[in-house]
Amino acid sequence: MSQAFIDLFYLLAAALFILGLRDMSHPRRAVRGNLFGSAGMLVAIVVTLLDHRIVSFEIIIVGLVVGALIGAIMAYRVPMTGIPQVVAVFNGFGGGASALAVGAALEEALKGGFVEEISVQFTISSVAAGLIGGVALTGSAIAFGKLQGLIPERPILLPGRHVINVVLALICLGLSIWLILDPTSSLPFWLLVPAAAVLGIFLVLPIGGADMPVVIALLNSYSGLAAAGHGWVLNNSVLIIAGSLVGTAGFILTVLMCRAMNRSLTNVIFAGVGAEVATTAETEDIYAGRVKSASPDDVALLMDGSRRVVIVPGYGMAAAQAQYVVGDLVALLEERGVEVEFAIHPVAGRMPGHMNVLLAEADVPYEKLKEMDEVNSTFQQTDVALVIGANDVVNPMAREADPSLPIAGMPIINVDEAQSVIVVKRSLSPGFAGIPNPLFVADNTLMLFGDGRDMIQALVVALKEF
Repeated sequence: MSQAFIDLFYLLAAALFILGLRDMSHPRRAVRGNLFGSAGMLVAIVVTLLDHRIVSFEIIIVGLVVGALIGAIMAYRVPMTGIPQVVAVFNGFGGGASALAVGAALEEALKGGFVEEISVQFTISSVAAGLIGGVALTGSAIAFGKLQGLIPERPILLPGRHVINVVLALICLGLSIWLILDPTSSLPFWLLVPAAAVLGIFLVLPIGGADMPVVIALLNSYSGLAAAGHGWVLNNSVLIIAGSLVGTAGFILTVLMCRAMNRSLTNVIFAGVGAEVATTAETEDIYAGRVKSASPDDVALLMDGSRRVVIVPGYGMAAAQAQYVVGDLVALLEERGVEVEFAIHPVAGRMPGHMNVLLAEADVPYEKLKEMDEVNSTFQQTDVALVIGANDVVNPMAREADPSLPIAGMPIINVDEAQSVIVVKRSLSPGFAGIPNPLFVADNTLMLFGDGRDMIQALVVALKEF
């Protein structure tokens, strides 16, 4: 296939990527956008395999088969609650693959079999892919471990961590300059990648579970930038375009998430913000003797006379797989003439859009999903606010000015302004931020303790009896 045809099909793939991103910006078009993106990647892969520079297909075919098999197994077996972990793994694989592929290209170039001359562009791109790819690989592994519970979700604040990070950054910078000034050896590159990998570990370890949505978005951006650097090394336009799109989109999403949390990106990455899990004594000081428990029958009686109900989903809903019974509850309430809406916090769950995806899976109409800024002004006219597994995003302590609080200044959903608040939760355990929640003992709050799916199912049964 001639280079002109390859470039033409690469342009088509790039156009499909852009259309995919555009459509995925709106839930109604998200499925079509995903198909556009997948089609673009298929075109790019097929055209690349037909390139005359591909001399052996054996290893490529083995890789395709193994990768497709692993991907299919993960797609069918991983529950929706595990999608954030899958995204973290994919980010890491993408960054690591870019670093290794660039290393192989550099070795081939040094043998004289890949490019006529190792230019400054080639070495700078190699440095970028190796550095960013190494950070993305291990940073994503730590993020996966925290999300999966293999590593404590609390911030791990190692003594002298800032000094260690500075030293590692200087080492990476020195190795990068070495490779750029002396491209006759691949040694600095193979030293750079592990140094960057260690830096990735130390950068993510101090970040607590409350900030994991931001970290996932940022690591996604890193993997895209590593792919773009890989594209510059190979002089492959579609890799450059796709990597740049992913990198830019991931960074924009990261900035939006930081704004939603009223935090700076520097604060999230370098400050190691996050509290230790509240001690038993601290919890008892806030909760002791003040918690009011309710039964599904009590809540059903309260809802039966309501005109407006706002549901606030959180990670607890995802963990309990309660979105389907929540959909049943919405249908039942609307049959009784109750206005029902959902209040979606930008960082609810463990990744951007987590709650939207779960509720869409349960066929909840998108029109009912209201963003925080849109719904907050309506809580004073709300009869019942039903909180399902959310914690930090409804914690009134965020309004306090105490800078030691990990959620200080973070905009929250104002459920405490509703006439009645029902909180469905297994226990009084803290959220990702590790601090107690005064909402649980507010005068207008009732606690419905138990598994989210079981409690909502019991509530549906109780409502049907009225």
